[in-house]
Amino acid sequence: MNPLISLLLLPLPLRTSAPAPNTTRAAAVASRLEPAPARRQRARLSSPVSAVAAQAPTSPSGADEGEGLRFDWLDQWYPFAPVCDLDPGAPHGKTVLGLRVVAWYDRAADEWRVFDDACPHRLAPLSEGRIDDKGRLQCVYHGWCFDGRGSCNFIPQAPALGPPVSYDPPSSEFHGDGSSPSRLMLRSAQVHRNSKACVARYPSVVQNSILWF
Repeated sequence: MNPLISLLLLPLPLRTSAPAPNTTRAAAVASRLEPAPARRQRARLSSPVSAVAAQAPTSPSGADEGEGLRFDWLDQWYPFAPVCDLDPGAPHGKTVLGLRVVAWYDRAADEWRVFDDACPHRLAPLSEGRIDDKGRLQCVYHGWCFDGRGSCNFIPQAPALGPPVSYDPPSSEFHGDGSSPSRLMLRSAQVHRNSKACVARYPSVVQNSILWF
């Protein structure tokens, strides 16, 4: 017999095991058969931590936002009075939002000024004082005079011309006994330049014929 024909007549081997199924395709089919709620739950559990952190709110709490938007009553402009009702030759007192203030006309700067209505010496009302011959605001109690910046320029009880605070008197100004100038002069000079002798002033402007501060 022809050898080629004998090979064709041999029995074929039996298939003993089925081929391994396609795992990728099986997983896709299983995911389709999986109920929708279960898929959504698994998706939530499998979200990365960075994605969850990115979705977290980063804005400040409502209390902090409320504090940032809090209205500041002292950081606003308020009308004092129409300029036509103010006499440039006298101070004018008024209470605005519980603040006692005084308005007066500064001839040196040709502007209206608004100060605290209290002299730094004895807290006497400056609105009860007057405008002196040099255009300064003068307290009615002890006669302290203030310029447009609120600085004390004159104290009647002190020498008109006192030495500066760091004054070192020359030998020509010593007394006959060799002592230095009187302590009253040095002390009065320090009072003139002390910040406690100044009056608190407010920014002021005339707009639409009304004095604002």
